[in-house]
Amino acid sequence: MAKLLYMGRNSFRIIGARGTVVYVDPFAGDDYDIPADLILVTHQHHDHNMIEKVAKKNECLIIQNYEALEGGTHNNFDYKSIYVQAVEANNKNHPRTECVGFIVTIEGIDIYFAGDTDETEEMKTFPEKHLEYAFLPCDGYYNMDYKEAAHCAKIIGAKHNIPVHSSPEKDYSLKNALAFAAIAPDAMIIKPGDEIEL
Repeated sequence: MAKLLYMGRNSFRIIGARGTVVYVDPFAGDDYDIPADLILVTHQHHDHNMIEKVAKKNECLIIQNYEALEGGTHNNFDYKSIYVQAVEANNKNHPRTECVGFIVTIEGIDIYFAGDTDETEEMKTFPEKHLEYAFLPCDGYYNMDYKEAAHCAKIIGAKHNIPVHSSPEKDYSLKNALAFAAIAPDAMIIKPGDEIEL
């Protein structure tokens, strides 16, 4: 069974049952010593793109917003039985031409990493994807606040909706996370350092 470690801010590590390792938006935490097969970067702000922190296998594939948006479209990738779909992400601080979210499918589980964003038109298509997890920013400064994030959770229809990027200054705000969880459907709280089985 795959496991996901929430490292803080918008940083994650997934380890598949067969040992495949994926990092998303490396920045927070220090658990980057397990070599990566795949690294995903939603955009180039410093708190999302510290690729140099990550140990890498020789064949490690790095997909940043550049590759995800190459050709002016949101691209898809298939690597080591992991399917990655780039999706829309944008707000007043994050131009749609420079930012993406990712839907990652690993071992049959679909996980939405929203990146830095507000509500997008594409979210209206997500219910048909039957997402297992949606990780949504809710800091209310660089991104939507917890109320809009909860509204997005209702649109997306994932089985588990998890608040992340919950503070503009710190890697985590339990206050904002709890505020989201109080009004969002199927909310789930994961704190930095928590690891869950997917």
